[in-house]
Amino acid sequence: MRIRMSLRPMVASAVAVGALALSSSAMAAAPTGDFAPFKYCPYQNTAVQTCLKSTITSGSFTLGNATVPITASTPVILQGGFSFDGATTWYNAANGGKTLDATPIKVPGGLIGLVNTGGWSGILIDLFNAAVSSVNDVYATAELAGNVQFDFLNYLFGTGTAIVLPIKVHLTNPFLGSSCYIGSNSNPVRLNLTLGTTSPPPPNTPITGNPGTATTNADGSVLTQTGQKLVDNAFPVPAASNCGFLLLDKLIITAGVNLKEGLPAAAGKNTAIQQGTSQSGDRARTAASVS
Repeated sequence: MRIRMSLRPMVASAVAVGALALSSSAMAAAPTGDFAPFKYCPYQNTAVQTCLKSTITSGSFTLGNATVPITASTPVILQGGFSFDGATTWYNAANGGKTLDATPIKVPGGLIGLVNTGGWSGILIDLFNAAVSSVNDVYATAELAGNVQFDFLNYLFGTGTAIVLPIKVHLTNPFLGSSCYIGSNSNPVRLNLTLGTTSPPPPNTPITGNPGTATTNADGSVLTQTGQKLVDNAFPVPAASNCGFLLLDKLIITAGVNLKEGLPAAAGKNTAIQQGTSQSGDRARTAASVS
């Protein structure tokens, strides 16, 4: 009896195994030791001098009438690299990472606290009540909405604007649809974060950041600043947009969000407080540690 065996499945299996091995190898290549935090720094770019990772684990965002807390379980991470030759040039995160990596944060009160339904009737109020009964939770996620600007000297000495961070805030809940945002790429919430003292218009009053406590590793190639506090309470916030489903619903639901949250909100009515730990490390040493 002759046994005939097709080579096609064997070849396909071999290719799959090889591809998996290459993929695993590529994924395993990352900075190690003291430089492990800079996994997503663009360390392959020789124009970069220093890698930076800032992890925010406490604080809050107040946008109009809504305040959303930041906690250790909902961190906000800013990461990338920079060079300094009289002026700072910021380089976005690469190697598969996000420059701004924010965890969705639960909005206190959910839909009930977010949307003003005064004057609603008929099917729209029925849908709202049904949504509240099934999925009242609303989550807010900060997304990058433009280029990060980083001022190394202001960051180093704790004066002036250290980081300009343009963001848009994605509000998610089935009732709000998939495209409900506060701010946009063309009209972002532009945070001018400082480690120093703000100068907001009223009714806000000045608040002060903190550069934190600085320590280094054994050879001084990685700087860690714990207890760092970045603040801004002098920025305006644009209105929410595209909340809901059909065109008419979007107009009504978006208006309900804006009315409840007091949006758009002029400068002096909003606050960002971001507290946590930042780490900066030599780019060349980071690249050399990759294994």
